Amino acid sequence: MGNFVTQGAVLQCSFGMAPCTLAVIVPTRPKCMNMLMAVTTDFTVANIATFGMCQSIANPAVSSATSAAMGVLTPMPCVPVITAPWSPGSSQVKVGGIAALTNNSKCMCSYGGNISITSPGNTAVTGQ
Repeated sequence: MGNFVTQGAVLQCSFGMAPCTLAVIVPTRPKCMNMLMAVTTDFTVANIATFGMCQSIANPAVSSATSAAMGVLTPMPCVPVITAPWSPGSSQVKVGGIAALTNNSKCMCSYGGNISITSPGNTAVTGQ
């Protein structure tokens, strides 16, 4: 069980250097606490823009910059590459047939970053 996630939720990547705000880009979504509800398929670059600088050596830009710096880890701008939806979503609440996003959901960047929700954007409504 966890809080439902809405527009404006704060996200963090384990390899990112700054938090990111979740954008819910479907204006017809139902609202929770007057904020658009998020679903498990809100994982594109339109939803999750950047975590500032990336520190993952699996990121080709970081790897190249680190090599050029004689092995000293050199963070580079973060451009998340997320290829799978958030998991798990709500087992009971669907939004447009898609599982609602809860604050215990996570997703992964292709460069190895674990993306989590540090603030759901609201705290009044809970569900599974």
